Amino acid sequence: MPENKTKATKASVAKYIASRANDVQRVDCDRLVAMLRKITKQEPKMWGPSIVGFGSYRYKYDSGREGESCLVGLAIRQSDLVAYVLAESPSQKKLLAKRGKHKMGRVCLCG
Repeated sequence: MPENKTKATKASVAKYIASRANDVQRVDCDRLVAMLRKITKQEPKMWGPSIVGFGSYRYKYDSGREGESCLVGLAIRQSDLVAYVLAESPSQKKLLAKRGKHKMGRVCLCG
């Protein structure tokens, strides 16, 4: 099976944010990093070249593919900030419904 490309690295979170974020995004990223650090009690790490992640968990798909990912993360994508969250419980889905307009992929929240 192919190896997961998105792994924790030693790259600088601050350098990533400084190089990608516009002024508004930089303020939002600073607030999100502080909030996620407090919630997860974890220090941020770069996961691959473009995801700021906190904590980690192991997953295994029905296909047998398995790997490790950050518990929660954020990324700067052009004009959007993207949050990576695992939101499968009914209470989490209820909270997301209050979020307003957004798109939700498997673990990717946009908008």
